[in-house]
Amino acid sequence: MRLSDFDYDLPPELIAQHPAAQRTSSRLLHVDGRSGELHDRQFGDLVGLLDANDVLIVNDTRVIKARLHGRKDTGGEVEVLVERVLDDRRALAQVRASKTPKAGRTLLLGPHGVKAEVLGRVGEFHELRFDEEVLEVLAREGEVPLPPYITHAAEGDDESRYQTVYARVPGAVAAPTAGLHFDQPLLDALRAKGIAFASVTLHVGAGTFQPVRVDDVSQHVMHSEWYSIPQATVDAIGAARKKNGRVVAVGTTALRALESAAALGEGGLAAGAAETRLFIVPGYRFQVVDRLVTNFHLPRSTLLMLVAAFAGADPIRRAYAHAVAQRYRFFSYGDAMLLDRLRGG
Repeated sequence: MRLSDFDYDLPPELIAQHPAAQRTSSRLLHVDGRSGELHDRQFGDLVGLLDANDVLIVNDTRVIKARLHGRKDTGGEVEVLVERVLDDRRALAQVRASKTPKAGRTLLLGPHGVKAEVLGRVGEFHELRFDEEVLEVLAREGEVPLPPYITHAAEGDDESRYQTVYARVPGAVAAPTAGLHFDQPLLDALRAKGIAFASVTLHVGAGTFQPVRVDDVSQHVMHSEWYSIPQATVDAIGAARKKNGRVVAVGTTALRALESAAALGEGGLAAGAAETRLFIVPGYRFQVVDRLVTNFHLPRSTLLMLVAAFAGADPIRRAYAHAVAQRYRFFSYGDAMLLDRLRGG
């Protein structure tokens, strides 16, 4: 497979810069795995597209205000994007500055100049040690880390709308965007129909926006992300299977967590926490997820490769061409799709 196999033309004006007025007012493109037909719907129609006894798996990670502006102790300006919180005081971060700060230097971050010592490099990241608890510093001094294709600076509305209504565990630097379309009334309507809910946690890293830099897709190395799957979620999936219900992942992050755990377990899906570098491309054999709710993804991205693996490369090409022609809104604040797993996939 070549990188060009996963390209498509997208008019820039279709990249959503702001969320829809109401979470559930986004559009939903249903790619019917049985008939191959494409159906234009509204996201609220999801209630009628799922069956009683299905189980929805959501990612309950919470986006942290991971972007900090400040200066080095030598005076130069610096921008820090926290990638991962390691413990109360330490974090891995991308650091942008005119000159890369060396170990031992101090950064003064945020409006109040919170001190963070540069401990050294860990791959492409810097390890920083803060004078205060990292999460407290970010909550007080940081900015919402909007994706690079959203051109406006983070505003007050972004703090609530670039966050799912069920976000619980702080640690992500990017939102699990398929979940942004759910509001509480829709969740209540789905539960009233008999659809179960369960959660996983996968802290989405900034690496999700990193481009694939090799033409031979098999040579790409995925970034690492931490996930956790509770026993209650394993049990909920087992209960749905016994009632012939389907496992519906809300977002590629929930899917990657479930499939990563299943790949590790000798007897199928098991509870636990681990790091994953799972790279899903066409030909991958899915073990857990039957249906996927997802947004539209960037050209040549690993997430576009994942959905092509899940629903089939040709159906995804047709769906994306249809979405462009019908002026769907793309990427994090854009519209959504409902995909059925490719038969045999």
